[in-house]
Amino acid sequence: MAAFGLYTHIQANRRRSVALVVGLFVLVYVLTFAFALLFRALELGPPTPGGAVQDYLRAAARDLLWLTPVVTAATALWVWVASRFHQGLIDAVTGSEGVARENDPRLYNLLENLCISRGVPMPRLKIMDTDRLNAFATGLNEKQYAITVTRGLLAALDDAELEAVLGHELTHIRNEDVRMMVTAVVIAGVISFFGELVFRWIDVLPRWGGSSSSRASSSSDSKSKGGGGAFVAILIALALIALAWALSLVIRFALSRSREYLADAGSVELTKNPDAMISALMKISGKGELEGVPSGLMEMCVDNPRSGFADLFATHPPIEERMDALVRYAGGHRPPPQPEAPPAVEAPAPPSPWGPPAAA
Repeated sequence: MAAFGLYTHIQANRRRSVALVVGLFVLVYVLTFAFALLFRALELGPPTPGGAVQDYLRAAARDLLWLTPVVTAATALWVWVASRFHQGLIDAVTGSEGVARENDPRLYNLLENLCISRGVPMPRLKIMDTDRLNAFATGLNEKQYAITVTRGLLAALDDAELEAVLGHELTHIRNEDVRMMVTAVVIAGVISFFGELVFRWIDVLPRWGGSSSSRASSSSDSKSKGGGGAFVAILIALALIALAWALSLVIRFALSRSREYLADAGSVELTKNPDAMISALMKISGKGELEGVPSGLMEMCVDNPRSGFADLFATHPPIEERMDALVRYAGGHRPPPQPEAPPAVEAPAPPSPWGPPAAA
C-alpha cells in the first residue's frame, strides 16, 4: 500500500468528478423525458389518432428538445448554489461552529503543524457539539475546505490520536476525495428532488383533474382512443424515473472504498505514527453515529457505521480491515487488550454501635 495518495488516484478522482457532473445532466434529461411522457399520457391524451406507444415517445422527445435549455439552466443553477453554499447548509444541519487558535489552541496547532510540514494551505476548523466520535472534511476548493471534528472526539483522543485523525481528513482533501464526494452528494440531491416533484405531481393530478369536470370530459374521448399506448407510455416513464433514482444511488455507493485505506496511509505518512491511527480507529469504532445527519454527510466521515444490505452498499471498509492494513503495510501495532476489571465485591457493613440485631 502506498504511504500517501497516488498521483493516479488523484487524476482518477478528477476524471470521476467530471464524469459525475456530466452524468448528472444526463440523468436530469432522462427525468425530463419521463415527465414529458407522463404528462402526454395522463393529461394531453394521444398525440395522434390511435395513440401508439411510438407516437407518445416521439412527442415526448420533441418536448424534451424545447425543455432542454430550461432544465439545463435550472440544473446548472442548482449545482452553483450547492457548490457555493453547501458548507453553510452543512453547518446548519450539524450545528458546527468555527474554531480559531484562541478558542482551541490544541486542535488548531495540531492541524497547523501538519499543514506546515507539507506546505499546504490550512483548511478551516469547525467543531460539532456532540459526544459522538467522528470527523469529516468538506469543500470543493481551497477557499472552501474545512475539517469538522466532534467534541466527543476531542475529549476521547490524546494528541497523537487526534493528529492522526486530522491527518486522515487532510489526506482526503489533498487526494481530492472531498471534492468528488461533495459532487456525488449534490447529484443525488438533484435527482431526488426532481423525482419527488414528478411523484408529487402524479399524486396531485387525479384530484386536480377531477375538480375540472369540463376539462376531463373534453379530453376523455381522445384518451380512450389511445388507452393501450398511454398505459405502456406510463410504464416506460415510471421505469425511467426509477432507473434514474437507482443510478443516483449507485453513483454514490460505487465510489471506491479504497479512498479510506489511502487516507489512513496518508495520515501515517504525515504523522509517522501508525499506532496512533490504529488506536484512534479503535476508539471511534461503534461510536461514530451522528444523529440527525444525512447519509450523504456520513459518507464523508472517518467512520460511517451506516451500511446497506449485507454491507453491499457500505461506503467505508470495516474498521477491523483498516486496522489490519495499517498493521500489515504500515508497521503498526495493535495495543494489547486491556485486562478485564475484577468484579466489584461489596464491603461488609460496619458493625452497629448498638450490637447485632436481636433475633425475632
